[in-house]
Amino acid sequence: MDYLIGWLVLLPLLGAGVLLTGGRRLDRTGHWIGTVLAGSSFVVAAVLFFDMLGRSGEDRALHSTAFTWISVGSFKADVAFQLDQLSMTFALLITGVGTLIHIYSIGYMEHDERRRRFFGYLNLFLAAMLLLVLADNYLLLYVGWEGVGLASYLLIGFWQHKPSAATAAKKAFIVNRVGDVGLSIAIMLMFTTFGTFTFGPVLGAVDGAGEGVLTGIGLMLLLAACGKSAQVPLQSWLGDAMEGPTPVSALIHAATMVTAGVYLITRSGAIFDAAPTAQVAVVTVGAVTLLFGAIVGCAKDDIKKALAGSTMSQIGYMVMAAGLGPIGYVFAIMHLVTHGFFKAGLFLGAGSVMHGMNDEVDMRKYGALRKYMPVTFVTFGLGYLAIIGFPGLSGFFSKDKIIEAAFAKGGTEGWILGGAALLGAGITAFYMTRVMLMTFFGEKRWEPDAEGHEPHPHESPKSMTIPMVVLAFGSVFAGFLFSWNEAFVKWLEPVTSFEEAHPPMGAAAVTGATMVVMLLGVGLAWAMYGRRPVPSVAPRASWLTRAARRDLLQDDFNHVALVLPGEYLTRGLVYVDHKGVDGVVNGTAAAVGGLSGRMRRLQNGYVRSYAVSMLAGTAVLVAATLLMRGVA
Repeated sequence: MDYLIGWLVLLPLLGAGVLLTGGRRLDRTGHWIGTVLAGSSFVVAAVLFFDMLGRSGEDRALHSTAFTWISVGSFKADVAFQLDQLSMTFALLITGVGTLIHIYSIGYMEHDERRRRFFGYLNLFLAAMLLLVLADNYLLLYVGWEGVGLASYLLIGFWQHKPSAATAAKKAFIVNRVGDVGLSIAIMLMFTTFGTFTFGPVLGAVDGAGEGVLTGIGLMLLLAACGKSAQVPLQSWLGDAMEGPTPVSALIHAATMVTAGVYLITRSGAIFDAAPTAQVAVVTVGAVTLLFGAIVGCAKDDIKKALAGSTMSQIGYMVMAAGLGPIGYVFAIMHLVTHGFFKAGLFLGAGSVMHGMNDEVDMRKYGALRKYMPVTFVTFGLGYLAIIGFPGLSGFFSKDKIIEAAFAKGGTEGWILGGAALLGAGITAFYMTRVMLMTFFGEKRWEPDAEGHEPHPHESPKSMTIPMVVLAFGSVFAGFLFSWNEAFVKWLEPVTSFEEAHPPMGAAAVTGATMVVMLLGVGLAWAMYGRRPVPSVAPRASWLTRAARRDLLQDDFNHVALVLPGEYLTRGLVYVDHKGVDGVVNGTAAAVGGLSGRMRRLQNGYVRSYAVSMLAGTAVLVAATLLMRGVA
């Protein structure tokens, strides 16, 4: 079955090639071509999954070499794939959720003149992400990593006629390049240390490497993960990425781009286990980001940007769990999968609301939409219950396990991490309840737009609602698949390793505390937005709320810390260039020019002038000769 692995990548890549080069003749059918090829990749993934289930845990990993990519002396790089339990999980999530987003996009992008190109970019995104998670070496992973960056740039800036979209695409591209430098340095360090960049030999030889080198590699991998997964300090691009079409937001935030960093850290777990300093850095970044994103999500009135803050926070949970080592790897991936269902459903639900509200994104202009959009209300509501960790839904099983693992770290560190994760759960319940109340409850608050057109909210077409229903189903039942007989733990344990987490106060106490904090968050949101009318204009707020509306001043910090020093450095270099380098060059040229001008006066073309010059020269020579003789 190993020959099928390459088809997982090849099918969406073929779709991208056909749709982006086929021309306008494919405008009427391009969306179907892209969707069918994405679905075909999912079918291949399902076939490989069931084949994998039929084999024992030790024999489940498959390897396939397509061709030799680079062969120079002793240096050799293959286009080779590795399909094990970890990459299989990602392949199913990427192709499954990706196909649903393709189907949703058929209706959402129906009236866009460039729909064929949009589906080509979606296919390219899937192909790049699949290459990233299926590669058997870090160099090929890097190719997929860069492919994801390219596809995200094309999709975020798809409506490039909007200056905000074009700017957001450039911002995402540039910030991610900072992280990509980290991955490239890590790969170089691996090759110089281990003589290879293939997963097996690198991770198998970790015990023989120095801790300093492993710490350097780990920190560079973390820098890469911060860029792709929008973690502090490289998180500033995520909110602006909402300028792309809503299906893009669902694809980037649920199943693909932002999960790449979690995959990279988990796949490289052996490196972080052997480098405690790098592991502490991973945990710290995750804990800070889960609170950072949650606070930002509380203050956003734009429904997509509120969900973007939520994504940042939930990925922070995953990164923190991955940084906990063997007690957290499995739960990081478990939450990643459940998040893929409920966050994709929430974004598609937000897109459905926008579809019925003339693309309005301000929740202060919504209200009472449950009456007009019942399917969207129910599916969005189930995603909401899943993300806040309502008992029995998928998020309850995955997020609670991360909180338990955080407390199980032990000591002061365990209490700090567990407290941060617990506080994040309460804030999550608050801002998601706020989104639900402002969007679907209360009185209607919509107004005519600038052209006098009043929104007429209505349910979205079936091409949009069916994927939302499927994702809502996953939001509800995915957790049972993971909790039943610890099936998911046993599935991933051969790849990621696993240690049982034992929080000092007991798992039941952690669950109880999480439920209490979650209910407090819901209650506070109800008191602020359910019992009071929502003003059409945001009222004057505290300094923290104002800062959160500006993404906790992350862009301001970047401007002061990075942009202004760069500007001053550039101005200084320009000054040195103009006054120093150019001054020397221009001064030399001026001196030569002035001397030439003066010498040119001697060459005036008058014979009498030349005769006088000759006479003067002769007189000087005679005088000099007489003088010399007199001295002698």
